[in-house]
Amino acid sequence: MNTASSREPAGQHEEVGRRLPAAVLWDMDGTLVDTEPYWMATETEIAETHGGTWTHEDAMALVGNELIVSGEYIRNRVGMQQSAAEIVEMLLDGVVAQVRHAVPWRPGAREMLLALHAAGVPCALVTMSYQRLVAPILEHLPPETFRVIVTGDQVEKGKPHPEPYLTAAAALGLDPADCVAVEDSPTGVRSAEAAGCRVLVVPNHVPVPAAPGRHFRDTLEDLTPADLGALG
Repeated sequence: MNTASSREPAGQHEEVGRRLPAAVLWDMDGTLVDTEPYWMATETEIAETHGGTWTHEDAMALVGNELIVSGEYIRNRVGMQQSAAEIVEMLLDGVVAQVRHAVPWRPGAREMLLALHAAGVPCALVTMSYQRLVAPILEHLPPETFRVIVTGDQVEKGKPHPEPYLTAAAALGLDPADCVAVEDSPTGVRSAEAAGCRVLVVPNHVPVPAAPGRHFRDTLEDLTPADLGALG
């Protein structure tokens, strides 16, 4: 990604106004917060408690998925009698408990959120997690940090379908093409691209292949709102 040659203070509209994105649409797990280890630990505990095994490959296969898809995968993989929906609730119980103990922010993510808020750039949270996991994370951010929140229990078709990002852009009253999506997984990237968003990829636990129009950074540290606005 080509970053700005100078670093303007995020709140000074006269300096960065023309280069700010119309909105930034954020994935959560693995992008905003590194909760993937929490999910993986909970998946392993569920599998072992029910007499099954769980591998790293199994865990990687679920990154970015709709929760109900993950629940069905675990059900089939472990041979559990519980429904996929019941397994999702088990997953959420385990992850929410860990988040309440510690919110694992990704490097630079919280700082970028605060800079966008100061600059007046609207943000949306677009996550396949459910609202009860989102709530304890939002407690650590200023009110109205996200003007729109789209969770996995609010959409009919989750990522990689474009519905989550289309829903967020529509709620903000914006064309998805004017929005920047921040994602960490191939599933999320495909969803954002299918919706027509510009995409900044910050890979975390799973690799994301390069493709035309995808912008990559190793971290969100030292980026400014103007840098996001400069994405082509």
